[in-house]
Amino acid sequence: MVLTVRRLDPFFWFWHLIAMILSLAAVTAMSSGGGSSLNSSSPFDLFDSSTSWSLAEDPSNSSSEPVVRTLTPELQPATTAVAVQEVSPWDIALCVTGTLISCENALVIAVLFYTPTLRAPMFILIGSLAVADLLAGLGLILNFVFTYLVDNSLEYVTLLSVALLISAFSASVLNILAITVDRYLSLYNALTYHTERTVTFTYVMVVLIWVLSLTLGLLPAFGWNCLKDESTCSICRPVTKNNAVALAVTFLLVFALMMQLYLQICKIAFRHAQQIAVQHQFVAISTTKGVSTLSAILCAFGACWLPFAMYSIVANSSYPVIYTYATVLPATCCSVINPIIYAFRNPDIQKSLWMACCGCVPSNLSLRPRTSSDV
Repeated sequence: MVLTVRRLDPFFWFWHLIAMILSLAAVTAMSSGGGSSLNSSSPFDLFDSSTSWSLAEDPSNSSSEPVVRTLTPELQPATTAVAVQEVSPWDIALCVTGTLISCENALVIAVLFYTPTLRAPMFILIGSLAVADLLAGLGLILNFVFTYLVDNSLEYVTLLSVALLISAFSASVLNILAITVDRYLSLYNALTYHTERTVTFTYVMVVLIWVLSLTLGLLPAFGWNCLKDESTCSICRPVTKNNAVALAVTFLLVFALMMQLYLQICKIAFRHAQQIAVQHQFVAISTTKGVSTLSAILCAFGACWLPFAMYSIVANSSYPVIYTYATVLPATCCSVINPIIYAFRNPDIQKSLWMACCGCVPSNLSLRPRTSSDV
């Protein structure tokens, strides 16, 4: 005999098993405890208040005749009383995105950790960015778990989830800003950059970034939340509308600062390239490549985060949740793009990846040192 098992939703069997257990418990209580057990209060409301039991018995027989209990038609089967929570496709997409983010950035962290030569200030900032994005990915996965596998009505669960997400994404944005400042200083002070830009100074800046990010993430836990007044909630519960607007405006200021810095980087790169170039072809190729790289970085960062930032300013909790998902998902994709832009394109990290994967370095891999004209 061959049994054919149809593949269903992974949560279906879990809730179906709970429904069967509760049904058996109800039947057992009915048969062993008599009618009094049916009226006892329980923390689980399996049935409606309209559900009734009737005792079909012969009034004339009050001595030794057994009592026959029948279920009235008003009572529905217990298996239909337990509602199976439907999984949102948007939450699945966010969970998959979080898994991809975690895998990418875990690889970057492993390469930086196990390669002693990658200890320059630039790689420290790239590692800090990878840690922030890794935590963001784990936060998306935990948010899915808290939503569908844990009682998310508990306050500490909600506050823990939002604290992790706000801290991680804030650290990601601030680390991107720090990398932009580092690139600007490497061109503006090209002669003294390597002597002034010490590893200790970089670590101090990274610590400040994470202290500020953790502070922002813990604000809801310190009472800056809308758990007691749902009318003040933003599109991301339990963050209040005012806090969401403040975070969005701060992001817009960071983005404006990044645009200004990258504009200055382009000007300096053009000037340096013209000063050190011997052939006009070198100027065209090198500078054009750098400007295209900066354009890709700014366009990717803006396309991912600007919709969510603008929507956070104008919207509140009464807006349809579909709009929130539609703006949050692109914002999370920024953490998918960051390892590609800031890590996997770096020749030194590429070399370490090739050595770790196959023990060899491709002949076409550029291993020349970074110059001031490279952006």
